[in-house]
Amino acid sequence: MLRDSLSRVRVLDFSHVLAGPVCSMTLADLGADVVKIEPPEGELGRKIGPPWVNGESPAFMSVNRNKQSVAINLKTEAGRRVVRKMLRHADVLVENFRPGVMASMGLSFASVREINPQLVYCSISAFGQGGANRTRPGVDGIIQAVSGLMSTLGSANADPLKVPVPIADMVGGYLAAVAILAALHRVRDGKGGQYLDVSLYNATVMLQQIGFSSFFASGRNPDRVGSAAPYAAPNEAYPTQDGWMVVVAYHPARWRALCDELAVPELEADPRFFDNDARVQNRNALHERLSAIFAERSTAEWMRRLSARDIICAPVATYSDVIESREYAESGLAATMAHPVAGRIRTNRFALSAAEGAPDYEDRAAPLNGEHTRDVLASYGVSQEEIAKLLDDGAIHQSSKGGAVHANAS
Repeated sequence: MLRDSLSRVRVLDFSHVLAGPVCSMTLADLGADVVKIEPPEGELGRKIGPPWVNGESPAFMSVNRNKQSVAINLKTEAGRRVVRKMLRHADVLVENFRPGVMASMGLSFASVREINPQLVYCSISAFGQGGANRTRPGVDGIIQAVSGLMSTLGSANADPLKVPVPIADMVGGYLAAVAILAALHRVRDGKGGQYLDVSLYNATVMLQQIGFSSFFASGRNPDRVGSAAPYAAPNEAYPTQDGWMVVVAYHPARWRALCDELAVPELEADPRFFDNDARVQNRNALHERLSAIFAERSTAEWMRRLSARDIICAPVATYSDVIESREYAESGLAATMAHPVAGRIRTNRFALSAAEGAPDYEDRAAPLNGEHTRDVLASYGVSQEEIAKLLDDGAIHQSSKGGAVHANAS
């Protein structure tokens, strides 16, 4: 099964907030044994909100399923010593501190490689580990801005827009997981561990591969065309009588079918709309004409009529619409998880699991900070006596099932 592909792969995850947790969650979803290494107060992602569910952050829980948590104070020598002991038995290390932070704790790739030459060490940062920007801070919105992505979004003459979901962090995390899988294959072939430098900037530029290829070919910055595809028309959202829908009919046969269904043969004959190139050049005029027609009927009626003609279309759905839709019901994504503080929470499962048919498993909810400290350290060869001393010295922390309650929690 896909879900146990990485069984027996041990991952120590020092990351926080988003890109790193997305990476390690992807590995956990594929069966890896992922242990979050958190400070005693918990990693920063636990404080992302509102909203809150019984004091717990839904954002944090959404990217930390199927993991265990060990709370270690890395500011203490005892804490760093126990981490080095764990690293002897690990296969993968993931971190997304600013470049230099891990080295300041004696946990650079060079020093860790002396402990474990087979370790895959993955660093995720805003701008990479080299160059003048290596220590420059950069969160998702900054990366969307500096990578050019924000300049392509929205309509002409409108304010700059960003993708509301943290797309730079998400794609960076997924690419980091891909890189780790490749590096693990290298280890399996007897070539030893590897250092991986994953840049959110690079990942977000890569995400715009088609946009940049058009720019390199034409020398023109992309026009801001709202919901439209810059390379095709019609291929955008149109208002209906009761909402919005996207219509994609730039293929010659579909364009002819659309003109026939809408009873507008004059559009098909109009030289401004003769082929896709012409329609892209005259997109605004075409959009205005089609918008007036689509506004005459409901989304459901247009969906029925256009689908019958094999014209690609879809309603513009809200999240409320999505979870009530047939597509969502059949996707295999809907899931719930039992959390010790938040209770039973609704979520989306790992997307690739749907390929296996109806899943018969339940994902583990995101851990409480330090929930598994004792058990995990024991599994990494730390004796009970040493664990007790580390607890007494404040170098590690074991959670009671209470969780941290935020002052503004609901």
